[in-house]
Amino acid sequence: MQPLLVKNIRKLLQGELICGSENWKVSNAIYYNRHDLTRRHTLMFLNRNDSVNWNEINKKSPSLVISDKTASELKKALPGTTVIQVRSLVQSYWKFLDYYRNLFNIPVITITGTCGKTTTKDMIRHMLSKKLNVQASESSKNEPRRSLPYLTGIDNTTEAAVFEHGLGNSGNIKHQCMIYQPTIGIITTIGVHHLDGTKSPEGYIRAKAEIVDGIRKGGTLILNADDENIKKISLQSFKGKILYFGRSIKSDFRASQINYGHNGMNFVLHHEKKSYKAFVPGFGEHQVFNALAALAAISEVGMNLEEAIERLATFKNMTRHLEFSKGYGGSTIIDDTWTNNPTSVEAALKVLDEIGKGKNVILLLGDINRLGTYEKKYHREIGSSIANRKVHTLITIGRKAEEIARQVIREKPNANVYMFKDIRGVKEVVTPILNSDAILLIKGPMSSRSMIDFANSLKRGN
Repeated sequence: MQPLLVKNIRKLLQGELICGSENWKVSNAIYYNRHDLTRRHTLMFLNRNDSVNWNEINKKSPSLVISDKTASELKKALPGTTVIQVRSLVQSYWKFLDYYRNLFNIPVITITGTCGKTTTKDMIRHMLSKKLNVQASESSKNEPRRSLPYLTGIDNTTEAAVFEHGLGNSGNIKHQCMIYQPTIGIITTIGVHHLDGTKSPEGYIRAKAEIVDGIRKGGTLILNADDENIKKISLQSFKGKILYFGRSIKSDFRASQINYGHNGMNFVLHHEKKSYKAFVPGFGEHQVFNALAALAAISEVGMNLEEAIERLATFKNMTRHLEFSKGYGGSTIIDDTWTNNPTSVEAALKVLDEIGKGKNVILLLGDINRLGTYEKKYHREIGSSIANRKVHTLITIGRKAEEIARQVIREKPNANVYMFKDIRGVKEVVTPILNSDAILLIKGPMSSRSMIDFANSLKRGN
C-alpha cells in the first residue's frame, strides 16, 4: 500500500479525531472482522455493529480505526490506537476506495467468466511482468472481501494490475468493479454455475454482464466472439472500445490452425492483417481462447505482440488444471480437481477426445455444486455427453454425480458404470484397469479433499 498520512485521511473523510495522533502514516488497510489484523500501521474500518477487541488492535500499534460507533465506545481505544469517528462508515469506506484507486493512473484489467479466469489472469501477469511491476489477485482467491487488500496492494511502484472477479451472487461483480474501476474488462466464457446465487441461467448471464457497466469510461471490453451466452449481453450502454477473440472471422484476435503439440497447443494468431505462430502450454482449444484473451489485453496495455507470444510459450499452468502425470500401472492420470462445473467438464472431455485416442478412457467424476434447482438437469446433460463418447469406464462419487451415471445407463445400458457415495471402494475398482493403455480423468470440486488425495496417490503410483 502507498503510505498515507492519517491527517489527510481524516480530512478526506471529514471525520473527527477521537483519540491518538494523526501525524503518522498507514501502510496497510483492512475491514475489521473481515480481514486478519497482522501488521502495524494498519488502517481498519470498524462497523458500529461489530464487536471490537482493543487489546488485539493495540498489539499492532500504531493502528488507525475509522468507525461510526459512538464517541463513548471509541474512547475505549488504548493509547497506541488512533480513532477517527465518521457519520457513515459505508460512505467513508467507498470514498476512501475511490480516492485510493484514483491515486494511480495505470491499466487495471479485470476478468470474469465461468472458466478460464485464473489462467487468463496468470497469463497476463506472466507476460506483463517481463517488463512491468504487476499487482495481481492470488491464485483463484477472488471473493469480494479480498478486493480491499488487492486494491491497496497497488502502490507507486505498480505499473499494471490484473484481478479476477468472483461470483457467488448477483451484484458481486458490480461491487468489485466499483472498487477496482477497471480500464480493461474481459469475459472469457459464460456457461452455468452459481445458480444457487443467481437463481437461473439467465440471472447468471446478467450477473456476469455487470462487468460491462463496471469498466471505466473510455475503457476496453474484451469478449469471446464464439460464446453463445456472451452474445446475449446487451452492449448498448457501453461507450468504450470492444475487442473480440476466438475462431470467428469477426474476431480482432483470431486463432486458426489450432492443433495439439508437445505439452500444449500450437495455433496461428491473426491480428490487424498480420499472422503470428504461437504456442501455449496446456491442452485444449479452451486454452487457446484463454491465450487469445490474454494477448488482447496485453496488446491494449501496449506490449509488443511478438514479445508477448514469446513470453506466453514459457507460461506455467497452475496445479490440478488438466495436469498430466504418469501414474499407477504406467497409466496417464489427468488431475483436474481444481474446480468443477458443467463448462469445465465439457472442456476436459473435449481434451480427452483428442489425447485419449487409442486409449482406454476412464472417468472419475465428483459432484458439481452450486447449481441450485438446476442440479439434476446439468448432471444429466453431462451424462448424455459422456454416453455419446467412447468411454471404457465411468465412476462417479457423490449423490449429485449419481445423476451423471444414471443418465449414461439410460442411454447406454451396457456401459461400464460404477457409483459411489464417497471415495471408499473406488481404488479397488479403478486400479485393476490402470495400465499403460489407460488414461484416467479425475474431476471433482476443490472442496473434495478425498478426491484430491486420491489423485495424488495415483500419481505417486500408490
